[in-house]
Amino acid sequence: MKPDEVLVQDAQRDPAAFAELYRRYLNPIYRYQMARVGNTHDAQDLTAQTFLAAQESLNRYQNQGKFAAWLTSIARRKLADHFRRKRPTLPLEMAEDIAHSTPSAEDVLDRQLFLQQIAQALNRLTPDRAEAIALRMFGGFSVAEAAQMMGKSEAAFRMLVSRALDDLRTYLSPTVGERS
Repeated sequence: MKPDEVLVQDAQRDPAAFAELYRRYLNPIYRYQMARVGNTHDAQDLTAQTFLAAQESLNRYQNQGKFAAWLTSIARRKLADHFRRKRPTLPLEMAEDIAHSTPSAEDVLDRQLFLQQIAQALNRLTPDRAEAIALRMFGGFSVAEAAQMMGKSEAAFRMLVSRALDDLRTYLSPTVGERS
């Protein structure tokens, strides 16, 4: 597997070579966007916008950091633009869960309510804590990568994630107790 730096250099010379970078980072960027917007349509749009912007500005990329961090910064800007244009919502889709099992209507409603409560708890986090959770838990980035993307030390990033998880536990503790 070629290092990102080599792929970037190839893509700067030949736009068709960008496809390998796209394949490598499609899932992490999509998961990052999905975690933030909560619906497939917007996540797909934002992911496409991210890669289009990256390809258009690839000649300005200067190997001064990891490509993943540069790409995620574009994704973050696209997300900010999206939220400026549209009030953020976090509906959680359950189509796959329902398609793979046949729970009772009560179970489906109970699960849907619980997922909505999780979404509400995520929306209550401060922007930096939500960003840390999205990068680490949904984006699939390592602590080192996510910390670099947020401009924090690894220790500071770990603390941010820890505090975000503590907040989520606090927000969800009455809900979790009801589900037991």
